[in-house]
Order: sequence, then C-alpha cells, then structure tokens
Amino acid sequence: MLRLPMLLLFSGAALLAQTATPQTILLWPEDAPGAQGDTDADKPSLTIFPVSGAAKVPTGVIVCPGGGYQNLAMDHEGKQVALWLNNLGISAFVLKYRLGPKYHHPVEMWDGQRAIRYVRAHAADFGIQTDRIGIWGFSAGGHLASTTGTHFDSGDSGASDPIDHQSSRPDFMILAYPVITMGEPNLHLGSRRNLLGEKPDPALVLLMSNELQVTNRTPPTFLFHTTDDNVVPVENSVLFYLACRKAGVPAEMHIYLKGPHGVGLAPSDPVLRTWPDRLADWLKVQGWR
Repeated sequence: MLRLPMLLLFSGAALLAQTATPQTILLWPEDAPGAQGDTDADKPSLTIFPVSGAAKVPTGVIVCPGGGYQNLAMDHEGKQVALWLNNLGISAFVLKYRLGPKYHHPVEMWDGQRAIRYVRAHAADFGIQTDRIGIWGFSAGGHLASTTGTHFDSGDSGASDPIDHQSSRPDFMILAYPVITMGEPNLHLGSRRNLLGEKPDPALVLLMSNELQVTNRTPPTFLFHTTDDNVVPVENSVLFYLACRKAGVPAEMHIYLKGPHGVGLAPSDPVLRTWPDRLADWLKVQGWR
C-alpha cells in the first residue's frame, strides 16, 4: 500500500488526473477509529482511479466490493468496476473496508462514511462536484452502500479533522445483488454473522435491516439482481425498491431471471452483460454522466 503524506496527496491530485494511475491512500493517516491492530486489514483505504480528457464528467463513485463482510472481491467487483466507470468519464474510488469476524458494526459503516466524507472533502482535487458523489456496492458491499444511504449525518462542523465536517450522505446509490435485510426469512446469514455477531440484539437487527430505514432523504437508487440468486435472495432488492417507492425516492430496478450470485459486470454472459448498459442509461437520465 502506498501511504502518501496528506500534502503530497493534495498537490498530486492533478498529476493523478493526468496520468490516470491508480493510487491508494489510507482513510485515516493514523490509526482508524476502533482499530484492533496495525496490519493491512486494520487500515481502511481508497484506491483512486482518476479520469482525464474531454470525456471526464464531475462525478465520483465509491465502489464497495462484496464478500460476505469476511472477504473482498477486489478484482471483478472493484478494479473492473472502476475501469468501467472511467470509460464513462466517472472517477472511481475502490474502498477496502474492515471485515468480520474481527470487526463488527459500526466499524464497517464508519469506513463507508469516511470514504464519502473524504471524497467530498477533496472533490476539487479530484475534479468532481461535492453533490455528485455516489456509492456502488455488490452483495455485502451493497449492504454497506445502502447503510451509508440510510444511516448518514450532515457532518460535525466542530470536529478537529476537517474531513469530519463533511456530510456522509451519498448523492446516489447503485446496489448490485445487495444484502439489504438482516432479518428472516431473506437474510444472508454469513453477512449478518460477520457484521453483527453470532447472536445480535434484535433491535440491532432491525436497525441494520436497511429496507426499514428508508426515508424521503434516501438517495436515488439503482438495483440489479437475478431471480436465480441462491445466495442473497432477490427479495432483498425488491424490499428496498418497494421501500423507496413508499418514501418517494426515485428508484429503478432490473431483475433478470437467470444468473448466479456474484457475477460483477458479467462480461462473459450474453444476457447478464447487458445490465451495466441499463445502469449507464440510468446514470445518464439522472444527470450523473
């Protein structure tokens, strides 16, 4: 991991945009809150995939790979996704967040919120606008993404760290075969166990069942799932979509009949590979590209 001094990072942002070379920065230069060690796994980070040239748009997306809150699919749900966004002119930021069973809620949420605050605090350095910052999550990363869109704050203006002054609310969400609920009968048990522990408090289960936390301030949302998903039931997406509808939140959902869990952008599937095209259309309609 490349650990850059903060001053170097800021002054080098323009260089990143020119070279389009991904660089990794720590979300907290010193120990992250709640850290239980000093290994790479204890240090949440962002890998920045900048965009340059005439095709660049002032939008940034934080990407949260899945892995059941125990692993991270950093290639097909991270790097490949960032490069796809770059092709649309959108800057991408792949999040490496802390994982269970070592870390439980709220640590993962802190990492997701910090990523949004960080990108918003340095939006000018990355050539994006502070009101054009989205988050895209896959599987358990979709739970983390939807958590940031349903559990957010406006920032702390009195904090000593200027990054903490920023709002943690994403401006839009992309949820791909997401874990949404922490309750029966549609939960992904492994994600709940890794995030909340073996026997979580029922009140915490309800709090982190994000379909129950949608309000009219939840960001516009795009959802993708397959009916055949036998790992994370499709009802997770359906419940979140219906909650958005009830709250008046703009939402679009695409459910394909066939297809396994964890397909990423599905480049080798002649049918599922069309789902990123639907997303690209949605991003255009919403004005993000």
